[in-house]
Amino acid sequence: MQNSKDLSPLAIALSCKCPKCGKGDLYKGRFNLDLQENCSSCGLNFSKNDSADGPAVFLIFLLGFLLVPLALIAEVIFEPPLWVHAVVWSICALGITLALLKPLKAYVIALQFKYRPEDWR
Repeated sequence: MQNSKDLSPLAIALSCKCPKCGKGDLYKGRFNLDLQENCSSCGLNFSKNDSADGPAVFLIFLLGFLLVPLALIAEVIFEPPLWVHAVVWSICALGITLALLKPLKAYVIALQFKYRPEDWR
């Protein structure tokens, strides 16, 4: 078993694994944001964790920072109709959200485990 200090929060986030051992799955399913009750490898209790809305809020800020300037640039250069903006940027926002929400939540959990270990006892 790896030492928890050797595990990078970013590596844990990308793999969506247990922040303690780096082996057990963090989520109940591939397309599910519900956490497992315990790690299948080391037994860490995930129910003590509450990342709340932190990952979603961070993602909202990230999407706003990325997509709004891109939409404005596209408007100035291409001048597409409004419906094109609605379709293109909705698909982009949905795709980025689906791709990043689980890793961001895993990242917040890994950071909490690393920097606030007393919350996990």
